[in-house]
Order: sequence, then C-alpha cells, then structure tokens
Amino acid sequence: MAEKLAVITVLYENYSILKDLFSSLENQTDSAFSVFMSDLSKNKNPISLPSFASIQDGLNKGYAYGINMGIKRALEEGYEFFCVVNNDTVLSPDFIESMKLSLNKNRSSIIGGKIYYAKGYEYHKGTYKDEELGHVLWYAGGSVDWNHALTPHRGVDEVDAGQYDRFEKTGFVNGCLMGFDRSVVEKIGLWDESYFLYFEDADYCERAKRKGIPLYYDPAIVMYHKNAQSTGGSGSKMHRHYQRKGRLMFGLKYAPLRTKLHLLVNFIRDQITGTAK
Repeated sequence: MAEKLAVITVLYENYSILKDLFSSLENQTDSAFSVFMSDLSKNKNPISLPSFASIQDGLNKGYAYGINMGIKRALEEGYEFFCVVNNDTVLSPDFIESMKLSLNKNRSSIIGGKIYYAKGYEYHKGTYKDEELGHVLWYAGGSVDWNHALTPHRGVDEVDAGQYDRFEKTGFVNGCLMGFDRSVVEKIGLWDESYFLYFEDADYCERAKRKGIPLYYDPAIVMYHKNAQSTGGSGSKMHRHYQRKGRLMFGLKYAPLRTKLHLLVNFIRDQITGTAK
C-alpha cells in the first residue's frame, strides 16, 4: 500500500464545488490513489461519487475533526502516504504523481506545494492582465510571524515568473495542501480538534517542528485554489470570525508572552466593542 496515496478532504454544505475537484482527479497521470471524504454538512445531500472516492458522514465538529476521520480510515486500510487537500481546489494533472515522488524522497516530513489562485478567484481582482490569470500565487512557502501569531504566505498575490521554483525547507505548510507519511502521524498524532477552523494546520506544523520533523516546499506539486469558498469567500463574516478565534488559540499555545498579552488585549477589546461578532 506504500505506493498508494490517501487524499483526505472535508465537505461542508457546498456540494457543487466538488465537480471541479473530482474532474481534476479523474485526469491524473497516476491513478494509484483513493479519496477519503468527510461530510460534516448539517443538510446532507446524496453524492454521485467516482470510483476512487469514499465518504463518511460526521457531525460538524470542525475541519480538524473531519481530517482526522479521513486519516483514521486510511490508517485502518493500511495507507502509508496521506495528502490533505481543500475541496475548493483543482489539481494539476501530475499532482498525485508529484506528491508521491516527493513523499518517497522525503520520508518523515511534511510537504507543501505551489498553490495558485484559481482563475477568477484572485483576491485583488482587476489588477492582473488576462494572460496572468491562473498564474497568480496564493502560496509558495510560508513562515510564522511570532510577533503577531500569523502564518504569512510567501509569494501571495505575485504573478509566477519562476521566482519560487526551488525545492527548499519552509516554516509553514498550509493545510490546503499538506502531504505526510504514516511516521509523522506516529510521532505527533492526529490534528488538534480543539481548533474548529483555521490554524489547525499551523498547530500541526509547529508540533512537527518541535519533534524534529522538517517542513518542505516542493514547487513541482501544483494546485489551484478557489479561496475560502466553504466559508463564504475571503473576508466574509464567517471567515474572519474563525480566523480570529484560531489565531488566538494558536498564539496562546505557542507564541512568546508579549504576543500572548497582545492577542488577549485585542480579543477583550473586540468583545467589548462588538467587532468580533
């Protein structure tokens, strides 16, 4: 089973978004993979699943909970390689092939790839030339800003001109695309389900680094992201609410004391003024 990849994803309400993800998976150069989907929707709909996919129904206990459902199922079935992907994504035709190659070369590590905005989903709409659409970066490596308890993406909103085409270590791998093997799970366990949405990926990366597990950015692994479509789009009320809450949890768990105090003061202020609602 070592040569077969378990693709883990979580679904919440937005069923229409699966069409493009499944279509991109049907056209992979390497077909040795299976999709493990956790449906946490309150109003569940029947889904016509492709042969490579299976689904588990669950309660809406958060993204990490859904990811863990998929990982547990894949572990039970003997999978050694895992790749977490958002459902609002489109994968390049050699995505599975490239991820498996990287996991084979870099055992006991966490691996991220090059993520573009899907065409038409750029944050700064109207600022790019037509030929640049589909080549605007969303993630090309990342870091942790401990002064603010944030995880900024390298290259975000830049047009790709090959400036981030080198395989290298990175400080943060976004959970939109995260590959790892069984040994990582054995060393640090599953994702922390106390995070409902956002920063659970940062937590997993931080736990890995503290156990000596390296994080890598591999530009050969490519996907396209329809950013935040499961939470109403980037900047939506839901998006901002869970970003704020996840950041607070992450910062209080790992950040320096000065940053913790800053986060708490801001949180209390937002509660008093109502801006956190």
